[in-house]
Amino acid sequence: MSKSRNRTFGVVGLGNFGSSVAKELQRFGNHVIGIDISEARVASLADTLSQAMIVDARDDAALRDAGFEDCDTAVVAMGSDIEASILSAMNLKLVGVSVVWAKATTRTHHRILKKLGVDRIVHPEVEIGQHIAQILHNPLVRDYVSLGNGYHVVNFRIPDSLEGRNLKDLPHGDAYNLRCIGVMRGTEFVGQDGAECLLRRDDLLLLLGQRKDLHSFAASL
Repeated sequence: MSKSRNRTFGVVGLGNFGSSVAKELQRFGNHVIGIDISEARVASLADTLSQAMIVDARDDAALRDAGFEDCDTAVVAMGSDIEASILSAMNLKLVGVSVVWAKATTRTHHRILKKLGVDRIVHPEVEIGQHIAQILHNPLVRDYVSLGNGYHVVNFRIPDSLEGRNLKDLPHGDAYNLRCIGVMRGTEFVGQDGAECLLRRDDLLLLLGQRKDLHSFAASL
C-alpha cells in the first residue's frame, strides 16, 4: 500500500503480536523503534528494525531517552501484563505521542485503556478468531473486510450453481441489497454490477453490503 511519507513508529513489547506489527511497519519503509525488557526478543530484531532496545516502558524517562517523543504513533503490544500495558500507555501519552494504539486482553483492560485516552484498542485473538469462524461457517467465503457501520466486502467463490450465469442477472442487488464491486478472474478484473459477464467456476465475486444481507445471499447459493 502506498503512503505519502515514511513515519516513525514505536512498538512496546516484541512478542508474537508486537514483533509482527514492527516488522511489517519496517517492511513498508517506516522508521520503527521496538522496545522490550527481554534481551532475547530485542536481539532477535536488532538487524530488522531501525532501532531495537531493552527499555522498560513503565519509566517515562526511559521512553524519552529511546526517542518515543519523536514517534508519530506508538503501539502497546503486550497484553498478559496488564499493569505494564496500562503504565506504558499512560507514559506514551505523557511523553507526547499523539496517537497510541494498544492491545487489550479483557473488557476491564479495554475500559481502563479507553479512560487513559488510548486512540485505538485492539483484541487480536478475538478479532482473528471471529474472522476465521466467519470463513469456516460458509465455505464459499474466501475472505472479507469490515468497513465499519455494519458493512463488509466479502470475497465469494463462485459455486457450481452460478457457473455460466450472467452477472447482471444475479439477484444480489434487488433481492439482497448488495452491490457487486468486481469479479476477479485470476489477476484480471472482468466485470461489476450491470456488466455483461458470464461467470466461471474459479471466479471470485466481490460483494459489498451488510452482514445479514451477505449471509442471506450466501445461504441462497
